[in-house]
Amino acid sequence: MRGSECLSTGKSSDLQGMRYEVYELSKKEWLLYGAEGILGAAVLDYVFYRSIGLFLILMPMGLLFPLLLKKELKKRRLETLRGQFKDAILAVASGLNAGYSVENAFAVSLREMEEIHGNDSMIVREIRLILQKVRMNLTFEEALGDFAERSGLDDVKNFADVFLAARKSGGELMKIIARTAEIIGEKIRIQEEILTATASRRMEQKIMSVIPVLIVIYIELTSPGFFGILYTTVGGRILMTVCLGIYLMSCQLAKNFLEIGI
Repeated sequence: MRGSECLSTGKSSDLQGMRYEVYELSKKEWLLYGAEGILGAAVLDYVFYRSIGLFLILMPMGLLFPLLLKKELKKRRLETLRGQFKDAILAVASGLNAGYSVENAFAVSLREMEEIHGNDSMIVREIRLILQKVRMNLTFEEALGDFAERSGLDDVKNFADVFLAARKSGGELMKIIARTAEIIGEKIRIQEEILTATASRRMEQKIMSVIPVLIVIYIELTSPGFFGILYTTVGGRILMTVCLGIYLMSCQLAKNFLEIGI
């Protein structure tokens, strides 16, 4: 499916899954976000410069706006995959605690994930691919390790590493894997709670970023020519350029403040 529809753009063959840390923009995303970039360039030009010539210079930058969004789109996809992986390994842990073998626990997890996230979700495709590889005589460690390497998520890699170490060392394999799954699942759950707790702050940050632009537009509509000197003199142009720099820097700082890791 397209990345904008399910945050999982990419193609995969029968035995080769996609690399989640590499995001490919679809045609729909290029058109949608490119249009947003041009609109954003037009708004910034109107608020800070009101120069058609400068807008024509900024317009190509607006067309490249989708490239700037690739990092954010990839981040959203990885967050979705992380949440789905949490549900999957908790289901695996439940199966292991119930006495299932590793393979059967993953098979049970697959059925649960199909019900929760849908047949075409990322985690369902990956579990299905792991089980398919195992049926074709690849070891479970190789199949899981391949997913971990492609996932771009430390949590998946940590789980795969513990799984491999537990298999090599022997001992209480089921208990070790089940406990590891519970610990990683709890960590991911805390990350999700942080995102939920800061959701309102992120929305406030977006609203506050738009307010200065709306104020300028409102004053111009109610008092035409009020800011005229800022767009017709050299001093005014310099001042507005400084204001634009401060505005963009403030937006970026506000966004960085809300990035909370764990």
